[in-house]
Amino acid sequence: MATRHLLVTGGAGFIGSTLVRQVLAQEPSIRITVLDKLTYAGNRANLDAVTSVPGNNRRLTLVVGDVADAGVVSALVTDCDGVINFAAETHVDRSILGSDDLLRTNVNGVQVLIEACRRELERYRAGERATAPRFLQVSTDEVYGPIELGSSDENDPLAPRSPYAATKAAAELLVRSYFVSFDLDVVITRGANTYGPTQHPEKLIPLFVTNAIDGLPLPLYGDGLQRRDWLHVNDHATAIWQVFVHGRRGEVYNVPGDHEMTNRELTSRLLERLGRPWSLVRSVADRPGHDRRYAMDGSKLAALGWRQRMSFEEGLAATIDWYVANESWWRTARSGDWHTYYQRQYGERLLQSTAAE
Repeated sequence: MATRHLLVTGGAGFIGSTLVRQVLAQEPSIRITVLDKLTYAGNRANLDAVTSVPGNNRRLTLVVGDVADAGVVSALVTDCDGVINFAAETHVDRSILGSDDLLRTNVNGVQVLIEACRRELERYRAGERATAPRFLQVSTDEVYGPIELGSSDENDPLAPRSPYAATKAAAELLVRSYFVSFDLDVVITRGANTYGPTQHPEKLIPLFVTNAIDGLPLPLYGDGLQRRDWLHVNDHATAIWQVFVHGRRGEVYNVPGDHEMTNRELTSRLLERLGRPWSLVRSVADRPGHDRRYAMDGSKLAALGWRQRMSFEEGLAATIDWYVANESWWRTARSGDWHTYYQRQYGERLLQSTAAE
């Protein structure tokens, strides 16, 4: 489809802002509206690199608002021909502490968005607009639940085991229902564990890097042998755009990483790059229902012509170096209610922790 005006919800967040930067740099005919609530994980600074480029003030508009606000969303969808939904509460640990915000954003927000798209589809069918909007829902490998051996493909059943993963699975089912019931043009991506610059320091890599910089304990869950497949944010964003432009309507596409490893192995690499001792690592009580391993088959996405460009070794080194060089960014991200959250999540665990062997 020929996209001229794109609505990116959650576009000031980690992955969303990466896609916005890429599209504005590579697609000169496209203008973008970002809708972002600017919660703790949304950051205006993530868009500074594009707003400072001459001419981009006419191609990029930031609207501060809630994806679950039907009035705001309807007005924005009326004027666009594509929607990519990154807006979500994404942290498993926070979802275990409380799921109200996740249900509002991850499920109710998706319903508001796709209902607005459905109304625009009806306007298109009535000849009131030139195109019908395409809707892409950004999801996660966590909807599959853990897999002991092999890799999950897009036809495997959904078996989420955390409140976060359950809300993402629910959103997928809702989006799929609008394709079946209304023939709405939708596609879904399921991404692997994503890392890179500007990721909020509640997530594993930036948390451990920034803690290590300050000489603070690194709270490693359980035995640290949970396995994850790591995907650089630049590659994740290009995959989402490839699916948005070339994906078949109604289809789901896995976006795997290129490097599977245990959390313990990852921690060792972070410390080695930073020149910090293993003695900083503390074994803490595991979180409830912690999935042991994720892995996805990416052959369906590869058939669209997408290939990864960033090796894990190169990407991890560059990511660690970015946090070292951008201390003011992550110290700002670790302000406000950060200390309250951190104490609630890790305080008791660290008090009862043991040295990681």
